[in-house]
Amino acid sequence: MDGRPLISVITITYNASETLPLTMKSVGEQTFHDFEHLVVDGASTDDTIILARQMGKPGLRIVSEPDEGLYYAMNKGLKMASGRYLIFLNSGDRFHDADSLKAYAEAIKKKSPDIIYGDTDIVDIKGKRIGPRHLSAPEILTVDSFSHGMLICHQAFMVRKDIAPLYDTDFRYSADYDWCIRCIKASRAGDRVNLHKVTIDYLADGLTDKHKKTSLIERFKIMAAHYGSMKAVAAHLSFIPRALKRGKL
Repeated sequence: MDGRPLISVITITYNASETLPLTMKSVGEQTFHDFEHLVVDGASTDDTIILARQMGKPGLRIVSEPDEGLYYAMNKGLKMASGRYLIFLNSGDRFHDADSLKAYAEAIKKKSPDIIYGDTDIVDIKGKRIGPRHLSAPEILTVDSFSHGMLICHQAFMVRKDIAPLYDTDFRYSADYDWCIRCIKASRAGDRVNLHKVTIDYLADGLTDKHKKTSLIERFKIMAAHYGSMKAVAAHLSFIPRALKRGKL
């Protein structure tokens, strides 16, 4: 082995003192330990950094400096990461249980896949479960899977670092959707593993949720670029009844 951790867990923060503790707690409770934790902060003015230092596992790396937004910070974290695999767990999100990272690690040790993914529960700011995510991870992940929308939550999507591209910062709210598609395109068809379990608790009302209209416009552009305009139009028409049912329109 080359001394690198197997996994890099990357947490992006900005004035996150209210939401960070549950995230840090879930990282500290993991039964699998061959990972590094990086906190990339946008020069918070609250107690975010104090909490990160108090609750962080040994070896926690923190960088706190002004940046130009979420995806710039994520690119910074991606460049800092020394693990063979990486996963983003932003402030307010958390691992579903103490064995979540262990499940990813066991999949890696079996066949060193390019991508490992799980399902997601939605939680409130206190960590209380609201329900399952409205989209479920596909049994078999293909490039075409994401032509139907972001079927896998970004936080449940672990990628081998050497195939992970930088985020396209031209997108303010949906660069994670584009990034996941590009990761799938860079991966090998037989090397995408479904863990068949919930691995992440995702905090509702994140950045994308708060800017739904702009995010949808960006997602349409991304979908059209990867899959063609006709498929993008058809997919977004199918989103309307789903969004109405969820009260998002």
